[in-house]
Amino acid sequence: MREFLLGLRLLFGSGRGNRVRFFLMAAGGSLGVCCLALVLTIPQILDAHDGRDAARQPRSTSAQPAGSTLVLQRTDPYGSKAFTRVFLAKGTKDADQVPPGLKELPDPGEVFLSPRAHDLLRDRPAVRGLLPGDEQGLIGAPGLAHPDELFAYIGTTRDKIADEGRALNGWGYSYAPFPAIEPSTLTYLRFALGSLVLLPLGIFLSVCARLSAASRNRRLASLRLLGLSTKGTQRVNAAETVVAALLGSVLGLGEYWVLNQVMTRTGLPSLRWYPDDGALSATTIAVCVVGCPVLAWFVGRVSARDAAANPLAVRRTAAPGRPAKWGGLLLVTGLGIVVGYCTTGFTDRPANSVGLNTLLIPAGILLTGLGLVLTLPLISYALARRVARTTRSLTLNLAMRRNEVEPGSTMRVVTGLVLLVFSASLAQGVLIQLEQVTRPSAPVQDYSLSLSALTAEQQRRLADVPGVRAHAVTVESWTDPEGSADQPWASAVVATCDQLAKLVQGGKGCVDGKVMRLSDPNAGTGQGARPGDTLHFRVREGGKDKTLPIPLPHDVIAYSAYDPSAVHGADVLVPPSALPAAARPEGARYVLTGSSDHGEVRKVLDGIAAVTPTAEVEPVGVNIEGLQQIAVLETLLAVGMIMGLVIGTAAFVVSATDRAMERRAQVTAITLIGARGRTLRAVQCVQVVLPLSIGLALALVTGKLAESSYLITGGGEIYWDFAGLPVLTLAAAGVAAVSAVGTLPLVGRRIDPELIRRD
Repeated sequence: MREFLLGLRLLFGSGRGNRVRFFLMAAGGSLGVCCLALVLTIPQILDAHDGRDAARQPRSTSAQPAGSTLVLQRTDPYGSKAFTRVFLAKGTKDADQVPPGLKELPDPGEVFLSPRAHDLLRDRPAVRGLLPGDEQGLIGAPGLAHPDELFAYIGTTRDKIADEGRALNGWGYSYAPFPAIEPSTLTYLRFALGSLVLLPLGIFLSVCARLSAASRNRRLASLRLLGLSTKGTQRVNAAETVVAALLGSVLGLGEYWVLNQVMTRTGLPSLRWYPDDGALSATTIAVCVVGCPVLAWFVGRVSARDAAANPLAVRRTAAPGRPAKWGGLLLVTGLGIVVGYCTTGFTDRPANSVGLNTLLIPAGILLTGLGLVLTLPLISYALARRVARTTRSLTLNLAMRRNEVEPGSTMRVVTGLVLLVFSASLAQGVLIQLEQVTRPSAPVQDYSLSLSALTAEQQRRLADVPGVRAHAVTVESWTDPEGSADQPWASAVVATCDQLAKLVQGGKGCVDGKVMRLSDPNAGTGQGARPGDTLHFRVREGGKDKTLPIPLPHDVIAYSAYDPSAVHGADVLVPPSALPAAARPEGARYVLTGSSDHGEVRKVLDGIAAVTPTAEVEPVGVNIEGLQQIAVLETLLAVGMIMGLVIGTAAFVVSATDRAMERRAQVTAITLIGARGRTLRAVQCVQVVLPLSIGLALALVTGKLAESSYLITGGGEIYWDFAGLPVLTLAAAGVAAVSAVGTLPLVGRRIDPELIRRD
């Protein structure tokens, strides 16, 4: 306790510089704790979503005893979102059991809406077709998974849902049928956030705990020479770091509380939550308030080890020893694992993520990242020593000699930025893996709507929706119910040759304005339909039903439909000119096609909802809940990358500022003996940019190897992400350029000889 109190007295009574350093440590630690709290709270937010979703699920049976309350749940796509409607026919039994968020069950003709559905109904009155009845109130927060959910409870009569309705027994299950993120996909998220945030965060907190290491070591060496014990000296140093970390933890939790309040009101793309969902839990508070000071304690003890063990060498600024090599051992071990898995990508049996591989892959990637950070001081030392011995440039000599004396100081400045590039490679790999797992294998995405539900104007507007490449009509030929059982029929596509080419693969030999047969070797043909047979299509024209005969021609077009596709198995191509201008084929579907990119799919679905809100849209081969999960994952990965950028930038700013304060005496001495300001700025720039460039180059290589090992074991088709390399290279070059500019103001214009006397 005496050493602890002594450390506090030295902290607050040893000058303004030490107090500034202390608050700089606390401010940096608070930013790190805020990011840590956000990462720890994300699973809690997702669990809150799933918990409320599970609590409102109706428990029902297929039997319908007399007096039972009937329930029918429908979930339909509205744009890129799911619109859930629960129809309730109140009975005499279980009518008092209400779902969360409601005080009573709706009577026939009554509708309770979520706030987002209420706003949608106000802005787009056409949605009223989905909500038969009068709005009676809003659903409370306990009954909604998140604030932006489209949800409605609709009261109706028994006869309207008797065929499909089920008897209500109660509400709530122990699991959510459609979780915010599937458990298997959640593994990707945890791994990505751990690599993007937690690894840089641990380094950043360690950097904050070791600010002004040289000055503190000299002060601690003085205490050691005055008779303080080795352990006592370490405890004096740890007192400052622990108090700074504790203050930073409290400030960081306060920053997170403010951030949570702001984000719950503004929201993130595809992810919204209530303030209570993101409230700090006891576990999160304990990890931040206890874990960060404990980390600072150990870092403080390690940083004071040299001053306590050999105080004379510290006070006399003895020649430093070579940095430890054990960090290189971690890097070699991690790269060995990563390269081993990359090698399997060249074989016929690449490694998979089963069994022991599920542990080795993350371990190899984390060891590579950690080893990269711990090896940088050794690389910086070796490079600085070699360059300083051979160069004749004054600038290079001064820069490299300083890096040789303090290799760890320089690397504390650039470590966060190096890890940022390494983590960005992993983020690219996770996004590619998610795209391979969830994206349809076809390059196009089809959307099918009932033609009878669309007007001619709506058809024209749907064809002009941004992202729609082509449109067509699919219809099956008509068969007489009283005719023979073997009468021929076939499915037809009403489209031009240009539209057909965008809907399928192949299609050569198509002639506009001519009916032609279609042949897909991967699909069956129409029942008994042969060239020369006449197919009949029912059309409605002028309020009357007519039969349009179309002979099946001999001319054939070979094509291959995408999988999945709305035109799979089509047998006949009918040009639009073959149909009467105002005719509408019976049972026809209006088909749109666009890119299968998730962003494009969401844009097209939202565009369709803007044109025809009440039409039922079938996005062929796409699960709306899965699309929402992908959007949530992309949002969380974007948040992780932003936090990684913030942490890396903060580490650079904090370390560079501390480094400038630490070297004021050396800069003053060199200035007084005649060095020009331009030379000193060049020295500062070279000291940072040269080791940073080497670190960024290593981060690019090791990051890409780690990404490839992850992709290979993921089982996808893409193993080597060469497309993402230019982006990372440009990002690394931009980081180096910004760092070079950031070092220029670190050489002050004010010369204070008192700094030399104090030193």
